[in-house]
This record gives sequence, C-alpha cells and structure tokens, in this order.
Amino acid sequence: MSVVHQLSSGWLLDHLSFINKINYQVHQHHESCCSKNKPTSSVHLDSLHVDSVSSFGSSAILIASDSTIKPENSDGRNYEIFIQKYTFRSELFNVTIPYITSASHKECQQNNEKADLMNDVKKEISISTIGKKRKRCVVFNQGELDAMEYHTKIRGLILDGSSQLIQEGFKSGFLHPLSEKWDTSSDPIPLPLDTCNLSKLCEMAKHLPSLNEMELPALQLIEDNVSITEQNLFSQVVENNSSFTKMITLMGQKYLLPPKSSFLLSDISCMHPLLNYKKTYDVIVIDPPWQNKSVKRSNRYSYLSPLQIKQIPVPKLAAPNCLVITWVTNRQKHLRFVKEELYPSWSVEIVAEWHWVKITKSGEFVFPLDSPHKKPYEVLILGRIREETALPLRNADVKVPSIPDHKLIVSVPCTLHSHKPPLAEILKDFIKPDGEYLELFARNLLPGWTSWGNEVLKFQHVDYFIALASRS
Repeated sequence: MSVVHQLSSGWLLDHLSFINKINYQVHQHHESCCSKNKPTSSVHLDSLHVDSVSSFGSSAILIASDSTIKPENSDGRNYEIFIQKYTFRSELFNVTIPYITSASHKECQQNNEKADLMNDVKKEISISTIGKKRKRCVVFNQGELDAMEYHTKIRGLILDGSSQLIQEGFKSGFLHPLSEKWDTSSDPIPLPLDTCNLSKLCEMAKHLPSLNEMELPALQLIEDNVSITEQNLFSQVVENNSSFTKMITLMGQKYLLPPKSSFLLSDISCMHPLLNYKKTYDVIVIDPPWQNKSVKRSNRYSYLSPLQIKQIPVPKLAAPNCLVITWVTNRQKHLRFVKEELYPSWSVEIVAEWHWVKITKSGEFVFPLDSPHKKPYEVLILGRIREETALPLRNADVKVPSIPDHKLIVSVPCTLHSHKPPLAEILKDFIKPDGEYLELFARNLLPGWTSWGNEVLKFQHVDYFIALASRS
C-alpha cells in the first residue's frame, strides 16, 4: 500500500514502498552444469532468450522475453529456473534534510519580509525619482505578484493539512525526527550516465520508412519467437501481459517492463499507434514538459508550447466521464492556461485542485513554505470530460463518487527529476471498477497502466534498481 495515512486533508504516501510492491521478478533459465550437451548456437541475453535482433543505424535493438523451457528437453539438456528480483534503489528517496540549508533558509526569511507586505507591493512599485535617475523600490514582475497572491490563498491549507499528516507519520514511525534516525553525510549518488537518449531515438524513428503510415496491432511480449523490427518498437503499443517482469535491451541499455503494463515510445508527432490501440481511458494523467526560463537556458530536456499541448488528442482517448489530471508548475501563467484554455479546448470541466507537498523523511518541507522562488508543492488540476463529447465506446452508466476539492498528497520525493508520486491507489475510489488508466509524458511504467512519451522507459532503466537473486 502506498497510502500510509489518510485524513480529511489528504494522504501521506510512501512512494518507494509502492514501487517495491510491483512484482519486479524476471524469470531466467540457466543450463545446469550436469547437462549432457552444452548449447553452441542459442543466443541468450542475461539468460533470457532473445527473440529477435534488428538494426537501428549502427546499433542494435534486442527484444527479450522469457521462454517456457522444460527442465529437460529432447537433446538431454537440463535447465534450472532462477527468479531475479529487483528493488528500486532506496537511496533515491533518501531526502533527510531540506534542499535549502538553514543559512539559505534565513536568507529566504529575510527576503520574505517583502512578501509579507504583498498588499502594499503594487503601491511600492511606483517609481521614485532621485535627480534624473529613476529607481524601482521593489523589483517584482506581474508573474511574481500573481504567484504571491496565489500562495497567500493556499498557504493555510498547505500548512495545516500537511502538518496533520506529518504528525500522523511521526506517530506511526513512518517519519522520524532528524536527530533520531537519519545519516545526512552520505556520498553523492552515482546515477546511470550511459542511458539511451530516448528522446533523440524517437526523433530518429520519425525518419524510418513508412512509419507514419503503419497501423499495426499491439505487440505482446508473451509468446516465443515474436518477429521484431525497429519499426515495431516505435509504431506499436508494446504489452507485457504476463505476471512477471520482462527485460528488453534497447541501444545497449536494459529496461525492466513491469507485469500487466503497456507503453508506446514516441513523441507527439507519432501518437497514432496509441489512437489505433482501440482503447479509451477512464483516467488520463498528464505531466507536460512545461516551458520555462531554466529549461530554455539549460537545454536539459525538450518542452512544448501551449499550442502543442492543446493539440494532444485527449478527447479521442477519453471514455465517458473520464477523469483528466494535469500536473502543473507553480507558474500562474501555466495554471491559467490549463484552467482557461486547455481544459475548455478538450471539453473538460474542472472539479478539483489538489497539491502535492514534498517533505523530507524528518517531516520538513523540502523548500521553505514561503520561499519567494521555489515552493515545496506542485499543483494537480482535476477535471471530467463532458459526457456528450467523449467517445461512446464504454459503458457510462456506472456512477462514480464526486471528487473532493483542496486535497493534499504529502510524500518524500524521489531525487530523480520529475518522478511523480503514484496516484492509482488514491484514485480508485473516484473511478469505476476495472478502469483503464493512461499516463501521457510518462517516464516510467506502472502495472495496469498504458504509458506514452518520448522518455517512457527512462526510470525503468535497470541501473535504478538493485538485483536480488533468488533461486526457485
């Protein structure tokens, strides 16, 4: 269970526990040392049979799936079955102290004295004249003023609600005071640096012959000897319908596919396989790559313009009464865009506004609550597709409870950029049973979900996991 505590204010989540309850077990078949004949021509990838190998430029794509092998086959060879279990690296959730140190926090508090006078700020922006020179008394642009006004409205909600959940975390032992438990002197965590650049790979895939004209069924990684080409990977939804994790190797990098999951690796220009998947969804979670100044300066990842985000075919993917959830940064420009332009263009009616509050393992906000720059919370805008505009492909007779407003999701964040907390357990009370789930702009896979994005396998890279071998 990812929900540690549930109160009227919201939920305290354990993100790491949620990941590690996923059945990350890979079946491996090893020939026993007592086999009569050693195999000479079969190809193995980490003891999983490689179903096919195809070229992509100068590199290779290997799609691997576990084969059903008898303990002893016709040529007398004996095989032993091993189960390789993987757990997510717990140090990636080792957030024990705030991201801003106490010295920086003091500086923030001094800066916040300006914010305390917010009602007078607009007056103070007036220009004072000293000789022929003109000087601003306070340097706040309109976006900063809007952000301070929004923060003032929700500050009490964030502070009171999260405090209640944090106190419950202390009582149950999920959270611990800093002096009692945590070692804050750990070395920096080495992260996988040689991972495949999935977004660039998707860009290359757009130039494959006839890729945009292909309409293929979903590719199921269940049966042996499935014929795979590089076009299959980018022009088909890939499904792992088994009860075990599959491992694939892509451009020399290994990724774990959790059971009962499906995905499409593509960018926004190649979404047609998802539309041809013949599914509509009861929940669509969207985490757009919002444009901002720091992203533009660093060029760390691509972003989409508001016009491009509006072009995402959400109404075509939505079942009647579909719940649409959009992660939004604290920029008021983005919040207004979602509320006033994006959701109306998709015929989505806003039903609630929630906040994800990020804390340390000792119950502190990761940033000072009143920091003038970064806040310790993010926003989720929840809405319902108007039933008259949704595709009538699913039974809309099942009634679902109304969604409460102003709820908090409090959790220790993953240190990986944009690794969002799980919503499935929270949402189950607000959707019909056996609902279909879709995440857009996903960077990881979830059992029971379809995931799409040009980095959809990013956090499934095997280097983010620890292998715990066990014999069966």
